[in-house]
Amino acid sequence: MPQTPDLFAPKENVFAPLAERLRPHSLDEVVGQRHLLGPGKPLRVAFESGQPHSMILWGPPGVGKTTLARLMSAAFNARFIALSAVLSGVKEIREAIEEAKLAQAQGKRTILFVDEVHRFNKAQQDAFLPFVEAGLVTFIGATTENPSFEVNSALLSRAQVYVLKSLSLEELDRLLDRALPLLSGVALNAGARRLLAEYADGDARRLLNLLEQAATAAGEAEKASLDEAFLQEVLARGARRFDKGGDDFYDQISALHKSVRGSDPDAALYWMTRMLDGGADPRYLGRRMIRMASEDIGLADPRALSLTLDAVAAYERLGSPEGELALAQALIYLACAPKSNAVYLAYNNARRFIGEDGSREVPVHLRNAPTKLMRELGYGHAYRYAHDEPEAYAAGETYFPEGIAPEFYHPTPRGLEAKLGERLDYLKQLDRKAGKKKQD
Repeated sequence: MPQTPDLFAPKENVFAPLAERLRPHSLDEVVGQRHLLGPGKPLRVAFESGQPHSMILWGPPGVGKTTLARLMSAAFNARFIALSAVLSGVKEIREAIEEAKLAQAQGKRTILFVDEVHRFNKAQQDAFLPFVEAGLVTFIGATTENPSFEVNSALLSRAQVYVLKSLSLEELDRLLDRALPLLSGVALNAGARRLLAEYADGDARRLLNLLEQAATAAGEAEKASLDEAFLQEVLARGARRFDKGGDDFYDQISALHKSVRGSDPDAALYWMTRMLDGGADPRYLGRRMIRMASEDIGLADPRALSLTLDAVAAYERLGSPEGELALAQALIYLACAPKSNAVYLAYNNARRFIGEDGSREVPVHLRNAPTKLMRELGYGHAYRYAHDEPEAYAAGETYFPEGIAPEFYHPTPRGLEAKLGERLDYLKQLDRKAGKKKQD
């Protein structure tokens, strides 16, 4: 039968993980989710009502879904039964129901918490329905996936959905204030605190695990104060390099790539043939050529990518030695094509921006709203359908999260990309006429 765990591990249990030792004992100790837990907010009202109700807690990892379920169990003096949809099946559900019946016979409520409820199939989710309807259990499901798609409509109609949000940098910083006293002898400078919060990306459990990992490394290094450089070294220490060949192999593939980039078809063909002669896998060379088509040619000539993909497919069908001719054809085309690294730069700029900026919410007007729940949450409201606008362009519309409008892609004046640049310039003129303002 499912075990009813201790509601809260005592804080003095130094052997428990840091995240468990810091698990809140009351709503006032919960960091984040003020939109649900603040005075007069839905979950606060639910706790104060004295009447528990079934619910789905929907949000990213590490934002307090399990904690809230446990707090509700304590608030209503209810038996807490936890199931994981990853590890449990119908058998475990039946055992949980039997335990709930015993609790009911003793005059006690049961909170049945199902973590990752979206992992249960339809039959498993349906198994809860009669017991939820009869009031035998108060069902609390936790999910990181959209319940409109992942939770059966019958179960969804019997549960209130609460949307939890990632923790902000300020909220994560407050969590660090609580955690550091439990790690005696460890101090973080301001830069290290911010770096940890950025690495956590809104996930409280991840933040505490990273902090605990850093504290352990600091103890081994006999280091009391942690700075950004130490954290970056510690948190990246587990990364591994993958090397499938010697320096000469990679020197040759580098020469091949640079010959294509330099628009020298003869040199490119020389290096490819030399590598094939030395035993290089033609499929590996094909994959590298696909990369070249995007990195060094991109939208200056989009046909380069299609032609290279066709050449790789031809090699797969023909094999050696006939298939190498298709690769040579594609290679010569790549070398002769107009060059642009604008897509490559745009992608790297976007990755750098995301890495430094963290996560932002999708604007409500851009969210899809195929279900009643999502429409009630305001998803898709005031969205402008571009095809209904003049020139199929919603001039002045904003598609970024609030507060940002970075520019990653800068077309070159070569090949087809020159035409794309002209088109983008024209659309920007329409935006200006519509009064669109650049966000800070």
